[in-house]
Amino acid sequence: MSDSLRQTIQQYLDLLQHQKQYSKHTVDNYQRQLLKLLEYCLEQNYSHWSQLTSQDIRMMTAKSHRQGASPATIGLRLSASRRFLDYLVSQKIIKVNPAKGIRGPKKAKRLPKNIDVDSLNHFLDKVPEEDALSIRDKAIMELFYSSGIRLSELSSMDLDSVSFSDTTLRVLGKGNKVREVPFGQSAESILRKWLKERALLLKDDNEKALFIGKTGKRLTNRAIQLRLTEWGKRLGLNDRLHPHKLRHSCATHVLESSSDLRAVQELLGHASISTTQIYTHLDFQHLAKTYDAAHPRAKKKK
Repeated sequence: MSDSLRQTIQQYLDLLQHQKQYSKHTVDNYQRQLLKLLEYCLEQNYSHWSQLTSQDIRMMTAKSHRQGASPATIGLRLSASRRFLDYLVSQKIIKVNPAKGIRGPKKAKRLPKNIDVDSLNHFLDKVPEEDALSIRDKAIMELFYSSGIRLSELSSMDLDSVSFSDTTLRVLGKGNKVREVPFGQSAESILRKWLKERALLLKDDNEKALFIGKTGKRLTNRAIQLRLTEWGKRLGLNDRLHPHKLRHSCATHVLESSSDLRAVQELLGHASISTTQIYTHLDFQHLAKTYDAAHPRAKKKK
């Protein structure tokens, strides 16, 4: 009974991996959530996906909530189930998607912390340029802060991703969307130094990765995370340093200076402006000053 249900899930996962070319991380996430859906079906002794109803989806959601799953996890489970059931409709295995229109519990919007401008500038200035690896790490940190790119976007960069003629990066973002983002003078200077050191570390001329390790191979996401954490500890940064904190600091500082939410949305590669509003926040005092200076009816009459 369960074999048929499992087989359909596996066919769907194969489709995501091989035809839609989703990353292994994303496919693994889908698998975890769909196995929860399968588990529920087996508990109900269902032998076919057509037996699943909207009430079942609500019951599964409520059960996840009772078991202590976070709103984010429940939302992910619902999303994965909804897309899988859409696939079953497209394959004429079921007639309607029972998960359509069912929403999970609202999750709190948490803002990642940013580092204030002075502290971050002081920290980056303190990073030494004593050897190839410290120069590389400083270039990585400067690039994160200067351009606001994601960890996966930086680690996947090749040499031809960088254009010094107009100081821009060609970034492959989510959904395989390519965008160009600018980077600043500090990042440009240390990046040029790193490229000279990179040539000395290179073991294979066919390696095109922008950032490589001692072995001459592309740095992994995890290696980059560990290097940033190490530098944060070594130079006495109060909070743990990680790539997203530098990305968020970049966005926050640009927004505080420009108040241009659309420009920051484009810089970060957000599909929706609402995402930018969550990740980049202005403190109230700054917002009030901007309003007082800009709104034609904000000034008090004398």
